[in-house]
Amino acid sequence: MFNRRHLRIKVLHCFYAYFQDDDKDLNHADKQLKASLYKMYEMYIWLLSLVVEMQDHAIDKIEAGRNKKLPSPEDLHPNTKFVTNSFIRLLANSKVLNSKCEELSVNWNQEKDLSKNIFKELIQTEDYKEYMESSERGFAHDKEFILRFFKRHMINVELLHDFFEEKSVLWTDDLDLSAGMAIKTIKTISEDDADLALLPLWRDPEDEKNFLNNLFKKTLSLGEESEKLIAEAAKNWDFDRIALLDQILMKMAIAEAQTFKDIPLKVTLNEYIELSKYYSTPKSAGFINGVLDQIFDKLKEDGKIKKTGKGLLE
Repeated sequence: MFNRRHLRIKVLHCFYAYFQDDDKDLNHADKQLKASLYKMYEMYIWLLSLVVEMQDHAIDKIEAGRNKKLPSPEDLHPNTKFVTNSFIRLLANSKVLNSKCEELSVNWNQEKDLSKNIFKELIQTEDYKEYMESSERGFAHDKEFILRFFKRHMINVELLHDFFEEKSVLWTDDLDLSAGMAIKTIKTISEDDADLALLPLWRDPEDEKNFLNNLFKKTLSLGEESEKLIAEAAKNWDFDRIALLDQILMKMAIAEAQTFKDIPLKVTLNEYIELSKYYSTPKSAGFINGVLDQIFDKLKEDGKIKKTGKGLLE
């Protein structure tokens, strides 16, 4: 599930909170780091189960129409295409998904007003209307619609973003990854499946956990040394005036360069430059590039950066 960029982002978030905390509780920071990974997986389950919730609201809407004192012809003869969508029914009947929802306490019944308002917004989209008006039927057609509907509309509803942000400020950054996981899961489901296969939390648990833990610990243990290197390389800058995020990104890059012999130096440099473009100031990328170039050259000369594969040091 996670690649190294996702793990770098999680460590960055953790350190940003840690260095702004007056208490500087290292154990708490470490626990928060691990918890944030599991919360991201929880978001993935919330998103998949939301698809089922939309069908439940469609069923409720039809029942409410039939129970009117003066039902219209449309109320008495509703379009049932969405409520009989065979792909959603497979999700709804999934023992694997239902079990995971129970395990993680993912329950849209506790957020009924929110999910109902999301449903009301989604059924106004042209994609939904076109699907309902189409005479085409079948599992492949139902699945293709849900995939398109999910990517174009469901994950872009502001109400949903607000819901996730209230649960965790870090979930805003996690939405792309969690949505990508949900999309990947949807794509793998076929009509003949007895049940769906959820993605695992870890793709390669030993490797990914090792990377996460070592990056976190080494960034801390090499912190003072890294500050001296940064101050020396950024001679025209007072270290305290360097943006906190830039400081953290450079400390992480320095730790990664010295710790992981299998990661090419260029990859480390480029990864942290890219993260600075997204998380820090417009000028950060150029500044970080210049400073890290000098530091990496010095660390190579001092024999503190050692790579085991051909070309990894370039």
